[in-house]
Amino acid sequence: MDAWVWWLVAAVGLGIPLVLTAMPEFGMFAVGAVAAAVVAGLGGGLVAQMVVFAVVSTALVLVVRPMARGSQRQRPEHRTGVEALRGRQAVVLERVDGNGGRIKLAGEVWSARALDAGASFEPGQQVDVVEIDGATAVVM
Repeated sequence: MDAWVWWLVAAVGLGIPLVLTAMPEFGMFAVGAVAAAVVAGLGGGLVAQMVVFAVVSTALVLVVRPMARGSQRQRPEHRTGVEALRGRQAVVLERVDGNGGRIKLAGEVWSARALDAGASFEPGQQVDVVEIDGATAVVM
């Protein structure tokens, strides 16, 4: 059997653990084996084939892997529960001051108090939710 066929068999062999383990490094080695198969098909010697396999595989591991890990860390933050309410806007239903009041937040009526005890907000005004303290929204 020709050398290029052996390289393709090796590429398929490296593709199997890629699918079974989901480790992308096996795919990078499989691409290196395909590159070596191309060199073998063009008549390159065994040393050239091995060098191409090593260079292509190493280059992919050194370049693609850090890029993939970097994009993995930049996942969007998904806030749920009361954390998702922080930073949202609400409409004042009943006067809100340092002692209390009512707002409409995310389609629901919430008790609220002003962050600054001296501030007050009248019905109809838009306020920003700073935090949720128990069942009370702290607004400004």
